[in-house]
Amino acid sequence: MWQMKLSNTVVLCISADLPFAQARFCGAEGIENAKTVSTFRNHALHSQLGVDIQTGPLAGLTSRAVIVLDEQNNVLHSQLVEEIKEEPNYEAALAVLA
Repeated sequence: MWQMKLSNTVVLCISADLPFAQARFCGAEGIENAKTVSTFRNHALHSQLGVDIQTGPLAGLTSRAVIVLDEQNNVLHSQLVEEIKEEPNYEAALAVLA
């Protein structure tokens, strides 16, 4: 899946993880062409994207989401995963790029 060659595509992995943890994850998963962005010190992006968990034991964390934008920042696909232990449907996100 991650080996798809899309010359006009940038993959951003945004999380509240520390940058070294993001790098370790990408290395373990063989993810080489993604750019990682840490929101560890600034959580404002969480609420701007609508992924912040506001209540319960996971308050302050983010839910999993996939957002695909075109060159003009129009949303082509988005999925906010209901259960944090589930992964988004990456194939559906990639399908809009094909």
